[in-house]
Amino acid sequence: MKKIIITLIAITSIFTACSTVQSLVRSTFPYTATLIVPAGSKGNTTLSATSPASSFDQIFTGQGSNTNSVKEVRIASAKVEASNPSDQNLGAFKSIRLYISRGDGSSEIMVAQRSDISATVGRSVVLDIDNSRFLDDYIKGSTVRIRMEYVLRDGLNSDVSVKASLGFSTAPATK
Repeated sequence: MKKIIITLIAITSIFTACSTVQSLVRSTFPYTATLIVPAGSKGNTTLSATSPASSFDQIFTGQGSNTNSVKEVRIASAKVEASNPSDQNLGAFKSIRLYISRGDGSSEIMVAQRSDISATVGRSVVLDIDNSRFLDDYIKGSTVRIRMEYVLRDGLNSDVSVKASLGFSTAPATK
């Protein structure tokens, strides 16, 4: 009886250790882009700004050599924050939608949005994500573009720079 209990404990420990290691190997990495909303942009009109995105974690992206080591890439978080002027209130926006596409602009899909932005929101806005699709083909490509579609409450008197930060989660690719 003692041997059976020890064997069960050993088997349980092995399975627990394997799932712990797999959860540790899961990775989340960011992509960022700086988007410019030009002065003179009109309020109550749908406009857009586009910029190439970059990631400091080139191991898992198309510029690295390890793209086959990850799978099941999904959007995990999305945030937009004012970068210039530094005191810009993002309440100037009524709504924001973020799209990603390949570097050539093809196959664009929406990954995050917020349509109820408060006029007093402050310098940053966390967006609602759409993680219903795998984004492997985009992230494993050589370049990624982010397009921000937005509606302003009123026109702007000066250019506004915003930083879009997208967090992606991955799972390790097993052979």
